[in-house]
Order: sequence, then C-alpha cells, then structure tokens
Amino acid sequence: MTTQIDSGQKAKADGKENNKTSGLWLLVLAGSLWGAGGLTGTLLAQHTGLTSPAIGAYRLAVGGLLLVLVVLLTGRSIPRTRPQITRVVLIGLLAAEFQACYFAAVSTISVSLGTLITIGASPVLVLAAESAMGRRRADRRALATVGLAIVGLTLLIGVPSSGRNLTTMLAGAGFALLAAAGFATMTVIGSRSVAGLDEMASTGFGFTLGALVLAPIAAAGGGLTFTPTTGALSLLLLLGAGPTAMAYAAYFRGLRDAQAGTAALMALLEPLVGTVLSVLILGDRLGPAGIVGAALLLTALVIEGSKKG
Repeated sequence: MTTQIDSGQKAKADGKENNKTSGLWLLVLAGSLWGAGGLTGTLLAQHTGLTSPAIGAYRLAVGGLLLVLVVLLTGRSIPRTRPQITRVVLIGLLAAEFQACYFAAVSTISVSLGTLITIGASPVLVLAAESAMGRRRADRRALATVGLAIVGLTLLIGVPSSGRNLTTMLAGAGFALLAAAGFATMTVIGSRSVAGLDEMASTGFGFTLGALVLAPIAAAGGGLTFTPTTGALSLLLLLGAGPTAMAYAAYFRGLRDAQAGTAALMALLEPLVGTVLSVLILGDRLGPAGIVGAALLLTALVIEGSKKG
C-alpha cells in the first residue's frame, strides 16, 4: 500500500514538473516571437508608411481574427458566460491600453527609452502584485534575478540623452509605466484560468475587441489607409500570425503552468531576440555594453527558468 501511494505521489509530482517545463517553453516561444515582431513591424512601416498606432491596431485585428477563425474551425467553445465574456473584455481593453500607451511613450521620448521603461517595469510590477496577493514571496533570489535582468536590459538597449525637457520626459515615462501596468495586469489576470474558456478564444475575441478600441486612435493619429501591395499584405499577415496570434496564445497558455513573475521575465526575450535579428538581418552593430547586457539578461532568464517550485 505504501509503495502504491509513493508511486502515485511521484507520478503526480512528475506530471506537475512536466507541465511546468511545457509552460516555460511556451513562454520562451512567445518572447522569441515578440522579438521577431519588432523587425516585422519596422519593415511593415517602411513598406506602408503607417504610424505605429495604426500598425498596432492592424496587428491586433489580424492576430485576433486569425485566432477567432481557428476557434470556429476547430469547434472550440465560444465565450458565453459572464465570467468568460468579462475575461475577453478585460484582455481586449488591456491590449488596446498597452499598445496606445506604449506608442505614446516612444513618440514622446524615444523608442529605446520607452521600451526600456515599459519592458523593464513589467516584471517589477508583476512581482509586486504577486507578493501583495501572496502568490509569490519577493525573496532575495527573486529580487536579484529581476535586478540582473533590468541591468542587462539597460545595457542592451542603452539610455540615450534625449535632450527633452523634464516635463516631456516625465510624460513619456508616465505613458511607459502605464503601458507596463497594462501588460503586468494582463499577465496577472491571465495566470488565473476561467472555467470553459480556451486561451485561443479569449485572446482571439479579446484582441479583435482591442483592435476596434484602438482603431479610432490610430485613425486620428495618422490614418489607417495604405497601398495593399503583396509585400505589405504579406508582412501584415506575418506580423498578425506569428508575433501576435501565436505568441500571445502561447503566452497565455504558458501562464497556466508558470508563475506570472516568470512569464513577465521571459517577455524580456523580446528585446534580446529583436537585437539579434537586427544584427543578423539589418546589419546593426552591438557594442561591448550591449554584448554584456545581452549576457546578463540571458543569465537572468536561465536562472528564472531553472528555479524549482
């Protein structure tokens, strides 16, 4: 009898560990795809002349509709209950808020500084939220890992002297922090599943709603029209399919089996992968500080991914 109980407990522990590993790799996939999204979005802007908010709106629309199509074709359950619809609405509004505030930040200060504040603040906010809700203790190891990741991110991206006045800098930083708060909230909410709601359905319908919310802002900020060439449509489809539909579906699915703080840290793969692709494809150069930053960031992610429990 004791042997049977021990075997059952071991099998249960092994299953939990396998789920954790699977969830971690889904988060790695999501962060890597987001890194490819930066390059794809840049090429799309060059081909179409669209502003960043317009690209964000199209990105949510294409990614959301692709996931909705998958949901319908595979017979997955459509959100119907109040908790399910509430989750979809929250995901949609937070996705639109994140995109709008991030683009406002980078246009007010700079892309590098806006990205640094947004992505750097997200894991800090998630860790604080998890600690406040008792989901995770903010011990020395957790704080050290987040700190190491932020130092690496800072060295990788760099902190340029923008020459802007204090009011402009504070406004840009405020938008970036609002964007970080939106992403952090979306992460914490996504870490708790809703009965009967598939991640593809919540992401697909949520992002479609987010695109509708973001579209008027994009239209007022430069318009949504562009010449639909084969190259432009291919890049738009690629941006919507990989770095949006696949990435966010993988991210929310990975949140089932990983802590929200781990997920937020794995999102830092985005600038790391984006930098590598820029060096390989666009011919950008990475200086000594950037190389050290990339190494520190990667070290922090490995530490977080290898921790037990």
